[in-house]
Amino acid sequence: MCNMERFQRQHCSPRDTLAAHMSEAACVDAVENIVLVVDDDADMREALQDLLESAHLHSLAFASASEYLSASKPDVPTCLILDVHLPDINGLALQQQIAGAGPPIIFITAQGDVPSTVKAMKAGAIDFFTKPFQSAELLAAVRAALEEDRRNRLAHAELASLQARLASLTPRERDVLPLIASGLLNKQAAAELGISEFTVQIHRGNVMRKMNASSLADLVRMAGKLGIPITHSRRTDIQ
Repeated sequence: MCNMERFQRQHCSPRDTLAAHMSEAACVDAVENIVLVVDDDADMREALQDLLESAHLHSLAFASASEYLSASKPDVPTCLILDVHLPDINGLALQQQIAGAGPPIIFITAQGDVPSTVKAMKAGAIDFFTKPFQSAELLAAVRAALEEDRRNRLAHAELASLQARLASLTPRERDVLPLIASGLLNKQAAAELGISEFTVQIHRGNVMRKMNASSLADLVRMAGKLGIPITHSRRTDIQ
């Protein structure tokens, strides 16, 4: 069964006459998560997809690294089951190529060795299996990888939201943010910036509102996630 036919059988309703003409990308958009499989062995690809299907996990399979790289990727929690030995580039090389941008990886290989395992795990692989492997162990690793990607996506979405809020601040409000996050009083922040206490008070209110911070502790948490350095501590020399 070809990749497209399998995916449509699993995820596109047979009663929908348009389903037969849907693209893989359109089908993928309808799923909650997906497992991508890259292995040059057609029998292994089919066996893996059957295993994933039995566990109610959606999947797409590719015969090479280049095929995987050229395919449209779903914008859902994802993990990648990746064979070490591929016809075009080594699986470990693909891991390096997509580092920071690709999904969590689970390696499988028929020729496992300690150096490859160590290299893969140091680069962030979820697990490394030598064929034949236990189905239950692989499925447990897949679920762990999908959960990790789900957490990563939530964290990235939160950071993007915080960055957008930070971008909405005026230059002076950006000056005020680390001072108030440090715990300085309005008069102390005013002394640091050489402006009036009343002006700082206005900027403080704007910062809290634009950052959607419910409290000072919330603002401190946001500053930490944004990497804003908190270099001041509350001074007691200003009365």
